[in-house]
Amino acid sequence: MRALLHRLPFALAITLVLVLKVVLLFMLHKAFFSTPQVKKMRMPTAQVEQHLLDTPRPKPSLPAKATP
Repeated sequence: MRALLHRLPFALAITLVLVLKVVLLFMLHKAFFSTPQVKKMRMPTAQVEQHLLDTPRPKPSLPAKATP
């Protein structure tokens, strides 16, 4: 393989490497990011936006216990 790359013109070698990288990235995308595993895992967009953009509410502090 290495001897083959030394005989190829530089532009062709770069093109082959880029094509290989694109194919690998496409395969990784299809394997991990294409669709959810379970169809019922989808949520309404408005609900997700509300959750992400909502300001966090301060947690109420517990009243201190009175010591006798």
